[in-house]
Amino acid sequence: MSAQFINLFYLAAAVLFILGLKGLSHPRTAVRGNLLGSSGMLLAIVVTLLDRRIVSFEVIVAGLVVGAFIGATMAYRARMTSMPQVVAIFNGFGGGASALAVGAALQEALKGGFVEEIDFQFTLSAAAVALIGAVSFTGSGIAFGKLQRLVKERPILLPGRHVINVALLVICLGLSAWLVAEPTSSLSFWVLCGVAALLGIMLVIPIGGADMPVVISLLNAYSGIAAAGHGWVLNNSVLIIAGSLVGAAGFILTALMCRAMNRSLPNIIFAGVGAVVATEAESEDIYAGRVKAASPEEVAMLLDSARRVVIAPGYGMAVAQAQYAVQDLANLLESRGVEVEFAIHPVAGRMPGHMNVLLAEANVPYEKLKEMDVINPTFRQTDVVLVIGANDVVNPLARKTDPSIPIAGMPILNVDEARSVVIIKRSLGPGFAGIPNPLFAADKSLMLFGDAKEMAMQLVAALKQT
Repeated sequence: MSAQFINLFYLAAAVLFILGLKGLSHPRTAVRGNLLGSSGMLLAIVVTLLDRRIVSFEVIVAGLVVGAFIGATMAYRARMTSMPQVVAIFNGFGGGASALAVGAALQEALKGGFVEEIDFQFTLSAAAVALIGAVSFTGSGIAFGKLQRLVKERPILLPGRHVINVALLVICLGLSAWLVAEPTSSLSFWVLCGVAALLGIMLVIPIGGADMPVVISLLNAYSGIAAAGHGWVLNNSVLIIAGSLVGAAGFILTALMCRAMNRSLPNIIFAGVGAVVATEAESEDIYAGRVKAASPEEVAMLLDSARRVVIAPGYGMAVAQAQYAVQDLANLLESRGVEVEFAIHPVAGRMPGHMNVLLAEANVPYEKLKEMDVINPTFRQTDVVLVIGANDVVNPLARKTDPSIPIAGMPILNVDEARSVVIIKRSLGPGFAGIPNPLFAADKSLMLFGDAKEMAMQLVAALKQT
């Protein structure tokens, strides 16, 4: 196949990538966007395989078969509540694959005697891919471990971590300069990968679970940059375009997440939300016997007399897989003439849009999902807010300016402005920010202790008896 036809098909693939990203901007068109993006990638792969420069089809086909089997198995077995872990690990695979592929290209050029092809663009791009790809690989692995609870979710703050990170970064830059100056050996590239992998671990392990949405979007951007650098090494336009799109989209999403939390990216990376865990004494000062527990029957009576109910879901709903039971509850309320809407905080859950994904799986109508800026002005006209598994995103302490409060300044759902608030939660334990929540002890609040799914089902049963 001629270079002109290859570039033409690559352009078509790039257009499909762009249309796919546009489709992913709204839940209603997300499935179509996924199909368009996948079609673009399939087209790019097929065209690349037809390129005459590809010689070892056996290895490529074997890789496709094994990779497709593993990917399909993971996608089929993963629950919707585990999507953040899947996204995190796929980010890591993307960055790691780019680093390994560039390393293989460097080895091939050196062993084949094509040293003249290893120019400045090649070595500079290779160094960038080794650094960013390895950081993305191990950083995503730590993020996966935290989300899967294989690694402690709260920040692990090692003594002198900032000094260690700066030292590792300086070493990485030194190894990059060595690779550019001495491209006749691949030793510097592989050592750079190893040091960058350690840097990735050190950068992510101090970050707490509350910041995972931002970390995931940032690591996604890293994997995109690594793919673009891979394209510069191979002079492959579709890799450059696809990687640039992923990188740009990831950075834009990261900026949006930071704005939603009213925090800067350096603050998220280096401060570590959740580093200060509330002591029992501090929690007792806020709760001090003022917490009022309720039964499902009591909450059902409250809901039965309401005209407007807002449901504010959080990560607890995801853990309990309660989205279907919550939708059943919403349907029952609406059948009784109650107006029901869902309040969606942009960083609720473990990845951007996590609540949207779970509620869409339960067939909650898209028009019922209201973003924070839209729903906040309506809470004063709301009879009951049902908080399901959310904590930090409804914590009034965020309105304070005290720098000792990890979530200070973060915009929250103003659920405390409603006439009544019911919080479904297993216990009074703090959220990932590690601080108590005064909402639990407010005069207008009732605590419904228990598993979110079980409590939602009991509320449905109690409502049917009222």
